Amino acid sequence: MNGINSDSVAALLEHQQKAHTKQMTVSTAQRRERIQQVINLLVNHHQELVEAIETDFSGRSQGFSIMNDILGSLACLKYTRDNLAPWLENDNRDVFSPYDQLGSTARVEYQPKGSVGIIGTWNAPLYTLLAPLACALGAGNRAILKPSEVTPKTAEVLQKLFKQHIDPLLVSVVTGGVEVSAAFSALPFDHMVFTGSTTVGKKIMAAAANNLVPVTLELGGKSPVVVSESCDLVETCKRLALAKSNNGGQVCVSPDIIYLPRSKLEQVAELLLENFRDFFPHVSNNSDVVPMVNRHHCQRVVDLVEQARAAGCEVRSSHKVDSLSAIVSADQRLPLQLVISPTKNEAIMQEEIFGPALVLLPYDDIHEVITDINSRAKPLALYYFGEDQLELEMVLANTSSGGVSVNDCLMHAAMHDAPFGGVGASGMGHYHGREGFLSFSHQRTVFVAPKHDPRGEWGLLPPHHDQFKAMMSAQVIAD
Repeated sequence: MNGINSDSVAALLEHQQKAHTKQMTVSTAQRRERIQQVINLLVNHHQELVEAIETDFSGRSQGFSIMNDILGSLACLKYTRDNLAPWLENDNRDVFSPYDQLGSTARVEYQPKGSVGIIGTWNAPLYTLLAPLACALGAGNRAILKPSEVTPKTAEVLQKLFKQHIDPLLVSVVTGGVEVSAAFSALPFDHMVFTGSTTVGKKIMAAAANNLVPVTLELGGKSPVVVSESCDLVETCKRLALAKSNNGGQVCVSPDIIYLPRSKLEQVAELLLENFRDFFPHVSNNSDVVPMVNRHHCQRVVDLVEQARAAGCEVRSSHKVDSLSAIVSADQRLPLQLVISPTKNEAIMQEEIFGPALVLLPYDDIHEVITDINSRAKPLALYYFGEDQLELEMVLANTSSGGVSVNDCLMHAAMHDAPFGGVGASGMGHYHGREGFLSFSHQRTVFVAPKHDPRGEWGLLPPHHDQFKAMMSAQVIAD
């Protein structure tokens, strides 16, 4: 489907939805078999896929892509496959009195919605498609995948492999640029999943609204880190440096802002840079360093740092470089940049960084931190490092984020038996585990009435007698 246009995508969706209508009941065995097809595709063709990702990133390590995209996707697919059976069982519910005494029953059944549209993003070009696909297939749906145009080689290979090995009426892949994505999001899917920026997420939601398509939006935001006085500072900085280096900082749950006790500023800054250098003794041409995906994104990160520097902010680098801008036209591998105490007006305080740069904000009182976190849009992740349980509980109780990791970063997003998703500007809806299954299922209530209908005997049927209102009013009580 190279060069696919909106009409052909619409036709494909129509064919999938008709196929779903013909087979609305999908057994547990059939769902497992469908998921297994995708697992087999990944296992048998993972080398071809990671080579494509390496090409798109101009040098992302194949080992990292196997760990991040192949194994990450396989874990989601296998978890759904292996835990699906109890999720499909009907959920019996209590019936209201007195119908419960008359033999009524009620249950909730979990039905497939139909065809799910999944728009992935470039930073994890397989995972952001296949992790939600695991939940969609587990719920008995069909799907059409739209990979990011920023990673065109990966999209091309993925499309070819699915076309060769998977029935297009089950899962199809369509490729193309922004215009295809816009047309894709305007189609009457039965559910839509989008991973990407908040700005584009708003457009996806607006387009989906025209067809009343329910959406799952996995967005991002400036995920904050709260470093407590009570933390092990050496271990904390090691884990923070490692987290920020993950995928070159191009992760939706990557930490952006570190709040640290004012007295610890020098120590934290030195430890962060020291640990980054330990992990990556050199940056240029180091295969362990994931480059920025392209020059545009590399320049964007450099601009955020240089604008802050020009505004008078102190900037510290893990490695000495003559010019960050020169890296943009070189191999696009950036050293870690620490921007210290920028004002709220700086772009680096307003935009998600999505690269190897961190903002350090010293604080004197933990309440200042909570107030500052709450002054911005709700982030996808929040991190706390420390051993003060009361302080942790206060931070959790008085902030809002998609998820939380304590004494590490990124880990909550890797949980298979827990929902992953955002809140507010960082997204809506979930996937992973049973919550993902529920997101892509229609939860239908089925009430079974008793054989005997007592409403006439109770005086509830028209024509109503003179005392009908009094009977109703007598039940308006607070107990």
